[in-house]
Amino acid sequence: MSVLFTPRLLLLPLTRAMIVARLEGTDFELTCDTPQGPLQVFFPAQWPGDPLPIFPLYLTRVDSNGEKPGSFVAVQRDPQRPGTGRAVGQLGSKGQPDAAGALEIGYGMNPSAWGQGLATEAVRALVAWLHARPDVQTVTAQTALHNRASERVLEKLGFVRTGTGWDEEDGELTQWAYQP
Repeated sequence: MSVLFTPRLLLLPLTRAMIVARLEGTDFELTCDTPQGPLQVFFPAQWPGDPLPIFPLYLTRVDSNGEKPGSFVAVQRDPQRPGTGRAVGQLGSKGQPDAAGALEIGYGMNPSAWGQGLATEAVRALVAWLHARPDVQTVTAQTALHNRASERVLEKLGFVRTGTGWDEEDGELTQWAYQP
């Protein structure tokens, strides 16, 4: 189990239990294992946002540990109630690195978490974790042209624009890359 730590977040592996619970209902709570002991996590109805339609596919990609490799739930710890947290986003890698060692990431935060720097914090931890892998040379991402907040996350982390792309849902995209 890879759990990533930031000053305000835990990035917990996305598990079969989380996927199933979300597909069965709106908000729910789960007790999640962490290196620091059990954490009671509340998953609001707005979590995970845009990725929800592909959750049934995620069930087919869960490994023998019950986790979807490379996918994390951003959980904001509650300083007033130790041992508890709230799911505020989801992020991870999309597949495996290509022959040149490039690996695309995706991320999204619940609207209630916007504007607090949590996406920057989470993506920074994810990128560092990915670059520790010997098969990853470059981390890439794509943002919709109208998503300035997502562009700012990547800019703050040192990503550079490398081109444009197209998506049926989002339209024209900006492509990004980061090499340490």
